[in-house]
Amino acid sequence: MQQRTHFWLVAGLMTLVVLPVLTLTPWLIWRYRDRGGADYEPRWAFSRGWEIALWGGPTLVVAILAALLWVNTTRLDPYAPLVSEADPLRVQAIGYDWKWLFIYPELGIASVDRLAFPAGQPLEIELTSATVMQSLFVPALGSQIYAMGGMSTWLHLEADAPGRFKGENSQYNGKGFHMQKFEAIAMNEAAFEGWARNAATKPALDAAALDALNREGVASDLAHALDRQGNEILFGSMPVDLFARVMSETAKGPMASRHMDADR
Repeated sequence: MQQRTHFWLVAGLMTLVVLPVLTLTPWLIWRYRDRGGADYEPRWAFSRGWEIALWGGPTLVVAILAALLWVNTTRLDPYAPLVSEADPLRVQAIGYDWKWLFIYPELGIASVDRLAFPAGQPLEIELTSATVMQSLFVPALGSQIYAMGGMSTWLHLEADAPGRFKGENSQYNGKGFHMQKFEAIAMNEAAFEGWARNAATKPALDAAALDALNREGVASDLAHALDRQGNEILFGSMPVDLFARVMSETAKGPMASRHMDADR
């Protein structure tokens, strides 16, 4: 909502510059059109008022835009924790080709391409990539942030009411990136607790599942490889240090070596 307000403020200020140009251009074309070959001999003169208007207006707009951008860039920094009376729910997101793994470290569960969280509670997401650079984006909740191998980035979001929102990888990173979609679901507290309890009953994210997760393919390919039914892939447990291990492995470059060997 704050980003939308910022957008319309910027659009309104830019209209002060653009509208006169769009309005005066047709008038100037008509006013100084060819009228049968008569010579046009303007009487040039310096006008201090016109100089101030022509240069002062755009300068003032640019100054206001710069101040507005500075303030809102700081205030809407995706790294900055959201102010709330509720403690944030911590989630770790790992980007794969072409799916997202969401880990809930305090709950000991994980899901693929489904980010569930309570409405009205801040969501603190730590991101990395198991492959190339990716970008996690939930347009309805605002902000996007990049996920890169060997390092972590942060994103703070919150939904003020229950709802389902589309999420995606907005960074071009290969032939299947356009299918790398996920669903962000804001639930009431009771529904989220029930979802978490159900996830805890699912099979563990073991070595075989990790191997399938690392293969190129979307979530439906993973479900087929794991012989899972339905469109929700949940894991009841996982290695405690999975996020840190993925960061460490990608920092050493095993994915780059693997792709180089495949190319050979």
